[in-house]
Amino acid sequence: MSAGLRGQLRANGGWPVENAVLTVTDLNGRQVARQITDAKGAVVTDALPPGVYTAVITAPGYTPTARTVQIGSDGAGLLGDISLAPVAEAVELPPAGPWTIDPVHSSVVATARHMGIASIKVRFPDVGGRIDITRPVERSTVRAEIKAGSIETGIKMRDDHLRSAEFLDVEAFPLITFESTGLSQRGTDTWVLLGELTLHGERRQVELDLRYQGHGPDPWGGVRAAFHAETQLHRNDFAINYSAMVRAGVAAIGTTVKVELDIEAVQGESLPQF
Repeated sequence: MSAGLRGQLRANGGWPVENAVLTVTDLNGRQVARQITDAKGAVVTDALPPGVYTAVITAPGYTPTARTVQIGSDGAGLLGDISLAPVAEAVELPPAGPWTIDPVHSSVVATARHMGIASIKVRFPDVGGRIDITRPVERSTVRAEIKAGSIETGIKMRDDHLRSAEFLDVEAFPLITFESTGLSQRGTDTWVLLGELTLHGERRQVELDLRYQGHGPDPWGGVRAAFHAETQLHRNDFAINYSAMVRAGVAAIGTTVKVELDIEAVQGESLPQF
């Protein structure tokens, strides 16, 4: 079908609003179209019957907006440029600038199903990095690194084997790194963080569900922000040798691994010295 109603959605400052929802209803309140904006904030429906319609735009973190639109005899109409205003009750974001991940108060836990009836948890306690908060916040960036050798399951023999050349090979690949490539808001305090994960010498695109948990002063005179993120990885994507897993005593686990990150970051270029 030919193009119908077109529009461009932007936030304050002119930045495009991705994943906003355009709903079009007729004068009787019946929905006739529903489309989601692309990465450039653009949206277009299929051709619509001529007439007058109501267009409603909704997006997480923004006040809903309604417009009356006219569709011509060719089935097309123009919504134009729409500027969305942030909702008053939106969560207060961290101040702009650099933030340093605090390894002491951050952790990474990977969980895999074992034989379909239980779970095996692996913890990486040594995580660090930097978060650069900008305005608009969608332009913020994250770089994090985990020391692969910090892996622990609670069983020393297993941990040593997991660090060996048969598994993570921590001497050849001492760091697991993440570099963000994009950030988009999903809810008032939830986001989608895109990035590239390098693990065991393999580099893959990953998507993290991110929840911002607030910020505030700490007892040492600094300011801290807290985040929780989750994603799922497939061990086959990172060339993890299944035979090595058998010898390490973690055979019969599923191919999908759930990763949970609890991160505290301190405002500033570096961690405070106590």
